[in-house]
Amino acid sequence: MADVTGGYRNPVLPGFHPDPSVCRVGEDYYLVCSSFEYVPGVPIFHSRDLVAWRQIGNVLDRPGQLELPADTDASCGIFAPTIRHHDGRFWVVTTNVSIGRHLIVTATDPAGPWSDPVHLDLPHVDPSLAWDDNGDCWLTTSGVDAYRIDPATGTVLEGPLPMWSGTGGQYPEAPHLYRVGDWWYLLVSEGGTHTGHAVSIARARSPRGPFEPGPGNPFLTHRSTDRPVQATGHADLVQAVDGGWWMILLGIRAKGQWPPYHVLGRETFLVPVRWVDGWPVVDPVEELTAVPAGSGPVEVPTAPWVRRDDFDEPRLAPEWISPRGRPDTAWSLTDRPGWLTLHAAGSSLDRAGATLVGRRQQHHDCRAGVLVDAGTGRAGLTVRIDEAHHYDIEVSGDTVRVVGRVGPFRQVFAEHRVAAGPVVLTVATRTHDLLPPTVTSAAQASAPGAPFGVRPAGCDVVSFEVAADGASVVLAELDGRYLSTEVAAGFTGRVIGMYVTEGSAAFDWFEYRAEPSPDA
Repeated sequence: MADVTGGYRNPVLPGFHPDPSVCRVGEDYYLVCSSFEYVPGVPIFHSRDLVAWRQIGNVLDRPGQLELPADTDASCGIFAPTIRHHDGRFWVVTTNVSIGRHLIVTATDPAGPWSDPVHLDLPHVDPSLAWDDNGDCWLTTSGVDAYRIDPATGTVLEGPLPMWSGTGGQYPEAPHLYRVGDWWYLLVSEGGTHTGHAVSIARARSPRGPFEPGPGNPFLTHRSTDRPVQATGHADLVQAVDGGWWMILLGIRAKGQWPPYHVLGRETFLVPVRWVDGWPVVDPVEELTAVPAGSGPVEVPTAPWVRRDDFDEPRLAPEWISPRGRPDTAWSLTDRPGWLTLHAAGSSLDRAGATLVGRRQQHHDCRAGVLVDAGTGRAGLTVRIDEAHHYDIEVSGDTVRVVGRVGPFRQVFAEHRVAAGPVVLTVATRTHDLLPPTVTSAAQASAPGAPFGVRPAGCDVVSFEVAADGASVVLAELDGRYLSTEVAAGFTGRVIGMYVTEGSAAFDWFEYRAEPSPDA
């Protein structure tokens, strides 16, 4: 890390990247996050400075590693992985709640391939691994319990051993053990993974305890504050190359007045750590964090944030995800070279099983567009939380329509005729200027011509646009509150994706662009 006065922007991994875990090997840092019902599972990232992260793969990238039943509920699947490096190998342990088992996989190269899983039939979630000076491996889980295990076979050698379960907050979880000097530190999150979230710590001379709690617990929480970053918790510690310490953790950025809504899911944040009298101390999490000279990351220069895929590579990039599965029969990069061809496996996005390939929405203000040739099929672009909460723009024959599904309700909001052939479909989100300057009340917001259901206190607007025959038309603008965690519930965030629900369709390109916004 450069010896300059600098800072960095939070979140360091924006969008639906919850439950982060990090490890360092030499000058390289590796980070993993939860993936829930999406495949491939457990995205893995690389960084040299803890700020700029690049996805290098997915840990669970084949069916033999990741069993997700067809009826897997939204926000089930893979919970809270932990990554560690020991004895020349990378280790990831996580929980597949859809089958009720923990699993451990290993690799010598973090980009893969990763091994077939070793399963452990133990209760709870949020498993973590640590090794003591004797080479014994300790598995900790929410609760908080510890087990001495053989990680190569999944055999439990000792335990469960009750540990320290926090200060009394609900859902003690994300327990991580660290050896720092002569002490074993136990990091625990508690209070639930929403606005009550908090991080506490205890220490002992042995992984078996007894553990004494830190004097400042919880030493990080934003509960009952008006800070723009909330729900801070599920943390992991890492020592940097220069000897300094850092903590990565999840948080949310809700928008709107009361109540606020968060739509991007739980994101990954970074804070510097100071050790005071043998205990870690952190400051509140800021969206723009300044650090002293020589003590941390330098701010990544602000530049247009654009990701474009022309589908010219022989395989899909690692950021592309699909709910529950992606059968080889449902997609192809060779049927029409230079295009991603999708084949319908289900007739509706309202039910599990439809063909969808998407990426996380990572910015509150963004635009995503595709050039799609639907042929005789039905295909389009969706912004989704789950099967019961999504907005879609799709083309079928000579008609483009905007469809919304919220809970038990489904409605067509707009239709537009187009000539046969490829069309450009675009979705855009914006958090500022939610209403035109002349609109000053909620009553005016519902007047003819105003964005559907938008109110002054709303979190964002989702708009839908079609371009064909040299003309571009905005078909509808919908209130984004209904695609938020506060409405849909669950643990994920928005995903923007290409889909087909009838026949086959080909996509020439997909472009995602962050738009200038107050949180840029």
